[in-house]
Amino acid sequence: MAQIITLTVNPVVDKTTTVDLLVPNRKLRCTAPKYFPGGGGINVSRAIQNLGGETTAIYLAGGASGLHMQQLMASRGIGQKVIQQEGRTRENLSVTEIKNNTQYRFGVPGAFVSDQEWKSSISILEAQLKQGDFLVASGKLPPGIPTDYFAQIAAIAREKGAKFILDTKGEGLKAAITSPIFLLKPNLGELSALLGMSFIPYDELEGLALRFMADHSCELMVVSMGAKGALLVTQGQCIFIPAPMVHQKNRIGAGDSMVAGMTLGCVQGKSFLEMAQYGVACGTAATIREDGELCQQKDVNELYGWVKSHTKTLKKT
Repeated sequence: MAQIITLTVNPVVDKTTTVDLLVPNRKLRCTAPKYFPGGGGINVSRAIQNLGGETTAIYLAGGASGLHMQQLMASRGIGQKVIQQEGRTRENLSVTEIKNNTQYRFGVPGAFVSDQEWKSSISILEAQLKQGDFLVASGKLPPGIPTDYFAQIAAIAREKGAKFILDTKGEGLKAAITSPIFLLKPNLGELSALLGMSFIPYDELEGLALRFMADHSCELMVVSMGAKGALLVTQGQCIFIPAPMVHQKNRIGAGDSMVAGMTLGCVQGKSFLEMAQYGVACGTAATIREDGELCQQKDVNELYGWVKSHTKTLKKT
């Protein structure tokens, strides 16, 4: 079976807690915090492990929080290749207000990455990646890494004969789409930015997505639309994949769980449609849990059946 490698250049230690009610200018009593290794690719690795798969996670880590990250990964038995970083790994905080069932998420910028550090990540990747492997790069570029970083990664994947899956945003995404990508997963806002639009009307989405594919060298694209589902786009074809309606309790890592399901689906030989359906089920499964542990196999299996039976909309050109 092909190896799955995840790449995270802006990792984070996620800290979650709860409070009865958020009130300004008062000391609030929170529950004991829980800690999770996070950031795009690391979340993908965690979700794939939950689904019964294995990965090697390549990421940068620095400072006491970076050491904590490595300990959290090791305790879960996830394979890791770590680039030591001078800057401290960032820490994010999520607080759930119990009374109103509302989650507040506080994110901080990543530490500056030196030339030596990001170039070391490329060297490790080149040594690790083999023909037929799947490489998942997920998360935004932190300060210091050039905007063409993911374009460089795409070139390495192509040279190695590996399949490159990308989930990022901003200038790094704009630079990357000039290179060959196996699977691109933007959300609606990111696709809008790529098309130079402030937003995409739903009645124009399929046409614009098909036009984007015609102008870029992506084999396939899955546009995530949150609770509405996703749009699978190949050259000349769109398929809308609905998401089941669930009571969402936690949105952290939903997109990464979706990427994890799609990646594992590809490795297991699922068709493009089945792969995308499985991804939607995984993304939805992550939202129904309160514990921050991303998608779980039992939930995914139940939701996957629903998604497959309700995928009907098909458009060809």
